[in-house]
Parts: sequence; structure tokens; C-alpha cells
Amino acid sequence: LRRRTVTLKPGAAVPMRRLLDLLAACGYEPAAQIEGPGQYSHRGGILDFFPPGLPSPVRAEFFGDEIDTLSFFDPLTQRRTEAAPAVTVAPAQEALIADPAGLAAKIRRLAAELRGKAAPAARAVLGREAEKLEGGLPLGCADKYLPLLYGGKTATLFDYLQDDMLLFVSEPVRQREKVRSALWQWGEDLKDYLADGTLCHALDTYSRDWTFALSQFEKVGAVYLDTFVHGGYDTPVRTLLNLTARQRAAWGGGLDQLTDDLKEMLENKWACAVLAGGARAAKTVASDLGARGIDAAYVESPEKIARGEVVVTGGSLSAGLEYPGARFGLITRGRAAAPRAGKAKRPRRGQQITDISDLAPGDYIVHATHGIGVFEGVRKIDVHGVAKDYIKVRYARGDVLYVPVTQLDMVSKYIGPREDASVRLSRLGGTDWQKTKARVRSAVKDIAKDLIQLYAERMQAKGHAFPPDSDWQRDFESRFEFEETEDQLRCIGEIKADMEKPAPMDRLLCGDVGFGKTEVALRAAFKCVTDSKQCAMLVPTTILAWQHYQTITRRMEGFPIRVELLSRFRTPKEQQEILRRLRRGEIDMVVGTHRLISQDVEFRDLGLIIVDEEQRFGVAQKERLKKKYKGVDVLTLSATPIPRTLNMALSGIRDMSVIEEAPRDRHPVQTYVLEHDEAVLAEAIRRELRRGGQVYYLHNDVATIERVTERVREKVPEAKVGFGHGKMSEQQLSEVWRRLIEQEIDVLVCTTIIETGVDVPNVNTLIIDNADRMGLAQLHQIRGRVGRSSRRAYAYLTFKRNKVLSEVAQKRLTAIRQFTEFGSGFKIAMRDMEIRGAGNILGGEQHGHMQAVGYDMYLHLLSDAVKNAKGEKVRGYGEECLVDVQVPAHIPESYIPDLSQRLDIYRRIADVRTREDAMDVTDELIDRFGDPPESVDGLLRVALLRNRASQLGIREIRQQDSTLFLYRDAFDMKRVGALIAAMRGRVMLNAGAKPYVSVRLLPGQTPLAALEETLGLLSGEKTSPPAAKKQSRGQPSRNSV
Repeated sequence: LRRRTVTLKPGAAVPMRRLLDLLAACGYEPAAQIEGPGQYSHRGGILDFFPPGLPSPVRAEFFGDEIDTLSFFDPLTQRRTEAAPAVTVAPAQEALIADPAGLAAKIRRLAAELRGKAAPAARAVLGREAEKLEGGLPLGCADKYLPLLYGGKTATLFDYLQDDMLLFVSEPVRQREKVRSALWQWGEDLKDYLADGTLCHALDTYSRDWTFALSQFEKVGAVYLDTFVHGGYDTPVRTLLNLTARQRAAWGGGLDQLTDDLKEMLENKWACAVLAGGARAAKTVASDLGARGIDAAYVESPEKIARGEVVVTGGSLSAGLEYPGARFGLITRGRAAAPRAGKAKRPRRGQQITDISDLAPGDYIVHATHGIGVFEGVRKIDVHGVAKDYIKVRYARGDVLYVPVTQLDMVSKYIGPREDASVRLSRLGGTDWQKTKARVRSAVKDIAKDLIQLYAERMQAKGHAFPPDSDWQRDFESRFEFEETEDQLRCIGEIKADMEKPAPMDRLLCGDVGFGKTEVALRAAFKCVTDSKQCAMLVPTTILAWQHYQTITRRMEGFPIRVELLSRFRTPKEQQEILRRLRRGEIDMVVGTHRLISQDVEFRDLGLIIVDEEQRFGVAQKERLKKKYKGVDVLTLSATPIPRTLNMALSGIRDMSVIEEAPRDRHPVQTYVLEHDEAVLAEAIRRELRRGGQVYYLHNDVATIERVTERVREKVPEAKVGFGHGKMSEQQLSEVWRRLIEQEIDVLVCTTIIETGVDVPNVNTLIIDNADRMGLAQLHQIRGRVGRSSRRAYAYLTFKRNKVLSEVAQKRLTAIRQFTEFGSGFKIAMRDMEIRGAGNILGGEQHGHMQAVGYDMYLHLLSDAVKNAKGEKVRGYGEECLVDVQVPAHIPESYIPDLSQRLDIYRRIADVRTREDAMDVTDELIDRFGDPPESVDGLLRVALLRNRASQLGIREIRQQDSTLFLYRDAFDMKRVGALIAAMRGRVMLNAGAKPYVSVRLLPGQTPLAALEETLGLLSGEKTSPPAAKKQSRGQPSRNSV
């Protein structure tokens, strides 16, 4: 192990060849691009590798035989993140072949000694693998030769234990069953391996059995760790210790929460340890706690902590813990949960590399002009002595098209609405594809037309322009108890900008549950009512109406704003009084259900309507609302995630604001997984009641829910306990929720109805019976019902006492305990999200059109249709200028050997539109692959010139010998005259059926230089954009370390 481990530092003299040999000898696998531990990738003077013990892969840049720079990089973007002062390269595999020739000789001797029915097959396998070793080829199954490699002296874990070590065995009964199951499966596999010659009897002993493990437990001394005591141990238990242990969620960094937790522990005479990260941070925390009246001492390496004492030290764990019996608590600072100061960090520049964009031979692709075909790889073709890369595409009837890589932006991977849908190839040269595109274009044109009509009517309607923010508005917003996310601030700005325009607002605000939509809406409502206008909030259910009424009343406390509720929770007499006050303008804001749309509801001066969960209202209800209140600002809230691509396609028509970022400073829910223990659960309920909170007790069995309710009343007699389930009538259930919201119920025993129920910020403890029966997603959703405020929330996930959990259930409960971060359930696979989002926005009938042309093309056609309907100039998708000039413009295989990486960079270059785009791509190339060769610079210059030519209306540029031909539908004669005058006899104009301008190159002039000069003159400029500069070695790029 020591011989195969090396430490690297910048400036160290290590020949690249030696390091490559070491990585290969240490079991690292060569890869085109690093994706996981145990891989390495070599490109010129750059070497990437991912040692198994490190959190990120490493990039070493060489200057000759010296390591110039050493950096960590992100495997997603492949861009450097931070410098590495030193890196230890350790082996990546267990079986390391130091002497391939010696192992080959041993294999041949073994083959010669084999006897029996399976011997011929085994000899053949052994002979092939000996030849591989002799030829210097890697073995994919070196582990099978462990007995030969180490002369039968293979070691187990126990051989590495020192005499004074103590062995802990977690759940020994489960470990025994897992070992026996694994050995049985191995035995079954072994029979097959021996029969087909993959293994022979000299190589079939790789593991020891459970009996051997037990003998080592007896020899070394072992401590069995079990959730509960049982009589199934294989060795005698000499001493029994009962400990109650609980896991604590990591402390988020806020001193208020830490102070409260420590005070509670100290009141009970606990010994407390705080892990605060680094030593400097630990000293600061100890000092801050002292200022808050807690006698905390910083100790570098604490060995003993007395009861009633608080010790702060450096270090961190994924979670804290409590030992109630020993009165000891450990609180750890979780970096992931720590609140972020100031503005959120912006994502690093650099494209995230995703598998969805990778093209592999056999994939379906869509060419903007020629339709759906099959990608068959990249071909290098010589044209006039200049090598260029083309992608080969096969169409129906075997027809083939070669597409220049400079036009790769006209090609996209085909994504249909359904994975299993059949794909029909287009006919090259036929009219089917153009007809299909025309049909889809007509369909999206109708959508765009409807959208534009709505938009135009809205713009023509006369609305109210609200004034800029007042001092009251700023005061109201400053009282928000959380720090706003950047997404929230952006959405608030977009909504206020709409409200300050004379045209009525119609904006859709999208974001996942709990992402802060309500606060954004309340700021708009406050802006409305402080300008002497009325605001109405429409919600789909009486329960949600109650929730919002409570939230708004609490949030607007201290301001002279009158808020009312109009729903079935009010008596008919109360409703009539509310309607009278609305007409007279005595109510500033009303929250209600569909009752607000009734004919008898009238406002004195309505300024804003907020519609929550619009997807739960019918089309007719929404139309009636907009018809009744024409000219009034409308803000709609929806939890449906909207894909960014579709948002851009519809931009300016259906105004959308999207919150994708979870709120900051939310404490993760402290989650315990434990056997059902009534004493622990009763204490958990009392703990919540002592701080004025409420509890959900989830028991998902209607037949026994009343019995469980009575049991909770017996155990916690001081609590007001109620129950609710889905088989109750709406009136009964509404009454239960009302009592809970108004804190007439302390503990609600309920079924999974809370999964989609009302949001009650004061409920911050959750107890779940039989949590092992629930799915992970359901547990995550239910747990999300607590922890909705800045107060720490607790979740107790219990299972029946003495029940041996299945491995699946255990993994599920372990996962839900670990995944405590707020908003962790929001990430959905990008493609599924886009397809689902498109269906939600545009309707299911559009899926057929999406299938016909692919999702990417569909979005382009929709975007173009919207722009056309708005009267904007559209350069159609697939109408880019075609450039075919005789310059080296390709990516050499020696620079980027991997095909998928080359295609990705080709696509990135084809998408270049500005000098900034070109510089970004150049930066990334230098970071990942080193200085780009001239042919890659040529590609970037061609991409810039192609975009510039397209903006000038030039359809095609070709070179014949030393002349360039620029084709356009019609030329501006004044510009052409200026071009002829400037180039003095080198320019000719042909005004025939296919007009073109020809430009003769000067002696020694490159086609790109001539083209830059020509386009500059045609655009009325005298300068042309320079190519992106190459950086010299030793100068870090803008976006790398």
C-alpha cells in the first residue's frame, strides 16, 4: 500500500509518464471525462484523476516534467473550483498487479495442473487472460487472482486490528443474515463460474464465514449495538447496558436557537458539547454564548465534561446526538444548514454538462431543415485540401446527410413526450418534414394568436397605476422574519413594476410548496391597500381560506388594515355584514372561496385580485372572475414548476415569475427514528406544549384512530386532543381544522390527510406511527408540514417495538432522517419536468405536435410564433447563414480525443453569438484541455462571422479558389457601392436570380480576414470583431483558479 501511494504538490518534479503508469498500476480506469472516483483522464499537459478518498476530482497541469498547478474541479461543469496545496494519490482497487509477467506465468502453471470435466473451458479462459497480461493489457477481473497475487496470504479486516482495539458490531443478527445470504448467493454463482470455466477450484476461496467472524469477536472482544434486546445472539453476552440515544439535526448557525437548546439542557443538569467547525469559529461561539449568559469554555481537545458545563470545540459531524440517561448532549454545526449571509452565491459560469445533451451513434436527432434522422457518428472529410468534420445522419430509405459541425446548432437530440413512443424518420429531399413543420407551426400560431389577443386586450384596458413604494411599504417588508431569497426579491420587483403601470397586471407566480409565494403576494396586497384600494384573495377551499386569513392578520398586525374572511366559516348574517362593509369600502382585504365570485359580491374600489392554486379552479370560474373585474390587477399563484425554456418561449405574453430557490434560515426538521415508546412520545408532546406549540400525531388507521386519541389523552392529560380523518364529512373536517388553527386543539391525531392539508405554522412536532409502512416521498411530504417557521421542528418516525425492519424499510427511514434539508424534494429530472410543464401550460392536445417534431423544435416554433404575433422580427430556426470556406476549422482528436466531448464543444461553438460567448468557450477550453490549436480558433471565428452574416441577411458564403461568394435575397446598393469603392476592383455584384457579391482575396490574405473585412464594410463599420485571444501558459482564465 505504501509503495502505491504518492503525495503530489505544485512545483514537484514528476514525469507525466511515471504518474500515468502509477495510476494504471493503482487500478485507476482511463476515462474521457471524470465522473466518479477511481478514474483518470489525460489530455496533453493536463491530467485529471479522482482519488477514492477525496470529495472532488483533481486537475494537474504540467510544464514539462513539473507540476505547474494542482486544482480541484467540479465533475458536473468540468471547471476548476479551488487550488489544491497537496493531494495524496491512493490505490483505487484491492487487487494490484505489480508483476504482470510473473502473474501470467503462475496462471499458465495453474492451467496445466487442472483436471476434470470443466478443465478444458477453464484452461481456455486462463490462457486468454495470461495472453492479456503478457501483452500489457488490463484485466477486468483481477480480483479473481488474489490467491495467486498474494501467495494464499490474503488478509481479512481482523488482520489489521491492533491488540488494544475494540470492535463494535452494529445489529449482529442482521449482519449474520446478510453474511449468510451473501455467501449463499456467492455459492450459487460459483457453481456457474466453475461450470463455464470462468473460475477453477484453485481460485474459489475468497471469503470467510460467520463462524470465523464469531471467533474473532471472542478473540478481540466486541460490543454489540442493537436497537432493542433479544435472545438471538450467537455468542454469550457478558454485560448488558441499556442506553437511550437520540439523534439531533445539525445546528443551523443561529445563536438564538443554540442558546435556547443549551439553556434547556443546562436546566436539566446536562453535560453539553458544541462542535462549531474551525477553531476560530469555536472561540467566537464560546465568546458569543458568554455574552448571552451561558458560561461556555473553548477547549481544543476536551476529554471530560462535567454536568452543567458547556464546552465548545472545533470539528463537525453530520448530526448531533443526545444520551438522556447519561445527561449528555452533543450539538454540531451543519455547514449545509447554516444560514447564508448577504446575497446568495451566484452559480459559477460554465455550462453544466448533462447526459441529456450527449449524442451517441444510434440516437434520434432533429435537423431544423431536414427533419428526424439517426446520428451515425462524426466523419472527417477533405474538401479542397482542408480537413473538416461532418456529422453523418441517416434518414428514411437509407439516405445519408453530412452536416458540417459548424452548423451543429441546427441539430438537436430528439425528445418526445413519451419514452415508448415510436419515432418516424423523415425522408431526405421529401416534403413530409416541411408539411409536418407547417402543421405544427399552424398549431402554435393559433396558441400565439390567442395569447397575443389576451395580451392586447389587457394592454388596451384601463387599469390603475400604483405609486412607488411608500415608507409604510418599506416598514412592512422589513418586518418579514426571514431573509428573502434572490428569487423572491426578483419576483417582488417584477410584480411591483407591473402594478406601477397603467395597464392591468395579469402575472403568474410559480414555486414549490413552502418556497415563499405567500409573502410575495402579501407585499403586493399591502402595496394595493395602502393606496386606498381593496384587495381580494381567492382560494379553492375553506381550510386554505382560514390559513391565509390567519397568516395575513398576523403579518399585517400593527398597521391600520382591516382584513376579513368570507366563507362557510361565517354565518349567513356575518356574510351579509361583510358584503355590506365591502361595498362601503370599510374592509381593505378579504379572503374567500368561490363565494367571492358570486353576483352579490361588490367592492367599492377593487385594485388587486390574488388567486391561490389556480389549477384547482375551473376554466369557467376563472373567466367569470376576469370578466367581472376587468381592468383589475390579477396575481395568480401556482405550485406547478414551470421549465425555464418554456418560460422564455412565452415571455412577454403570459407574464411569469418563477421561484426556484428554497427560503433561507429555515431550520431543518430534527428527525428521530425510533421504536414506539409512549414515554418518549409523551415527553415530546409536553416539550412542544411548553413552548406554546402544537402537535400532529399521524396514525393512518381510521378503525383505531379514536382508541389512539384516548391513549394520547391518558398519557398527556393536560393536552387538548382531537382527531380527524378523510372519512369525516367536510363540515366535520372543516371544524377540526378551524379548532386546530385557532389553537383549540393541542394535539391532532390524524391520518395522511395532513399531506395536502392546511399549513399551520404553530405545529412544529410530528409523530408518525408505523413510519416503516410509508414511502420515502410520502414521508418527505408529510414531514414538510412542520418546520414552516423560524422555530425548530421535530419529527418522530416510529415503528412497532421488537419489530425487525425489512432492509428496504430501514434504508427508507435512514434516508428520511438524513435528508432534512428544506426543499430537498423539489428537484425533478429536467426532461420529465419540461414535458410535464409543457402539458400543464399548453394542454394535452399539444403532445401530438411535440411528438411530430421533438420538444426542442416545438419550443423554437412556439417562440417564433409568439414573436411573429407580436410583430417582432424573427430569424427562423434553421435560417442561419451557411459558411463553407477553406480554413482549418475543426477540433483535432489529439486535442479532445473523446467523441461525445468533441460534439459537446462543437455544439457550444456553433451556439456562439457574441465575443463574450467566444471568450467564455475559450476560457473553458483552456481550463479543461489546455491552449486550443489554430483550427479551434478558426471554428470560433467562423461561428462569430456566421452570426454576423446572418444579421446582415446573408444566406450563404462559399469559397471557390481565391474568391468568396456572399449570397443574399437582395443587396443594399449603397452598402455594396461602399464595399466596391473600399476594395478597389476586388468586388463584383451579380444581380441575377440568385444575387451574390464576389470578393477576391489579396495575395497571402486568409479567407477569414477577408470575410471580417467584407462584413465590417457591409454593416457600415470599418473594424471587425477580433477572434477570442488565446491565453499564455501561467495566466489563469477568468473563470478558473
